[in-house]
Amino acid sequence: MGSFGRWISQVVAVTSFSVRSLPQRWGSSVAAMFGIAGVVAVFVGVLSIAAGFGAAMTNSGSDDRAISLRSGSTSELVSGLSREATRIVGETAGVLRDADGAVSSAELFLILNLPKRSTGTDANVPMRGVEEAAFRVRDDFEIVEGRSFEWGRAEVIVGRGATVEYEGLELGGTLEVAQQPWRVVGIFSVDGGIEESEIWGDARLLQSMYRRGDSFQTVLTKLESAEAFQSFQDDLSSDPRVNLSVSRQSDYYSGQSTLLTNLITGLGYLIASLMAVGAVFGALNTMYTSVSARTREIATLRALGFKSSPVIFSVLAESLLLAIVGGAIGATLAWVVFDGYRAATLNLQSFSAVAFAFDVTPALLIQGTVVATTIGLIGGLFPAIRAARTPIAIALRGL
Repeated sequence: MGSFGRWISQVVAVTSFSVRSLPQRWGSSVAAMFGIAGVVAVFVGVLSIAAGFGAAMTNSGSDDRAISLRSGSTSELVSGLSREATRIVGETAGVLRDADGAVSSAELFLILNLPKRSTGTDANVPMRGVEEAAFRVRDDFEIVEGRSFEWGRAEVIVGRGATVEYEGLELGGTLEVAQQPWRVVGIFSVDGGIEESEIWGDARLLQSMYRRGDSFQTVLTKLESAEAFQSFQDDLSSDPRVNLSVSRQSDYYSGQSTLLTNLITGLGYLIASLMAVGAVFGALNTMYTSVSARTREIATLRALGFKSSPVIFSVLAESLLLAIVGGAIGATLAWVVFDGYRAATLNLQSFSAVAFAFDVTPALLIQGTVVATTIGLIGGLFPAIRAARTPIAIALRGL
């Protein structure tokens, strides 16, 4: 057997003995595993908030849909467009047309204060006033319960996320809009997008109640293709009759999600880092205890001709095994507890509430595993080096 083969056999022998002796150190090993599991569970859980919020925003966007706001507006809430401006948008080249005309939807955007089911505190819930084209421009729109509202009547349909999060939005319920009761007659979905956080009603009726005249906040337009966007944007930018900011819908919602997503992600890494420091010390303590308990055994192996590197490898392998098991427990716990959990938060750029579901993605589980592995490597490295460097004579005396 060559030198490499002997080294492999030594690594296997020392590592297998180290793993088999784990039950003798069960208390400290379990403590280290669950410390790492806690780090991974919190890390994945916090980042699943950002992933779920980002997914809700991303699912709302489409490259072949354009959103037009008043120039300089940062969100629909602060925009304002005349009927003439919305008509010009619909007549611009590149807009998709069907049997009913241009697939271009002029819409109102309002904010209602409604209590959250979970806490009873008020939240800024978006209400969208729409016309007939709103249902044609969104090809992922679907009524999942009840029916659509009737034009000219105080009826609304509610997004699937909103009906879960806020009181009074269940099918058949009523809410007060402009000091008048409106009946919830349907629940809709838009493929998990942000619009599932909204309430929709007749734009003309809302214009009258809120004394908006014939004005709108935004125009959502379905284009002939994603490639038609650039010429559509150029035509509107150069049209002296309007002063508009035109974006792809996907880019608009991506920009809307950036601030909050970055904030949550940064918070997740900060919390995980602080917890990881404690987990590293726990792993160090466990592995130093392991090395101390096996001092004579390790010295005997080295006296018999075992090299230092298999000893280092065995200690690292034990530490990594504890870390990976702990990481798997933490990742599983995060997936069971957080994945699909529904919540609502404030979109910091539109100041309206967004209902979304936490999303424990495969990428987050992989990141959690990497965190656990890193903790295991750091926690096992220094005890492994100590085990390999302790003089054989001193180790055999158990000092």
